[in-house]
Amino acid sequence: MAESDPDRPAILTTLPTETVAALLVARLRSEGLVAEMSGALTSAFRAEVPGGVRVLVLERDLDKARQVMAECHSDDS
Repeated sequence: MAESDPDRPAILTTLPTETVAALLVARLRSEGLVAEMSGALTSAFRAEVPGGVRVLVLERDLDKARQVMAECHSDDS
């Protein structure tokens, strides 16, 4: 079994819209984490992506990213 690569992108969550995903990515970045969206745009045109927009972080940052995401959810309450 191969060891995991801490610098490999990992899916943190999948969100229903680009806007919601962008807000989470911005929050993650403000905490110093590397974060990106996947599935929001396709070849310079908008496409409805089944399953939503994935938010990716580095594998080594998954625990911290989950904490930040939980804080975002608690801020919404």
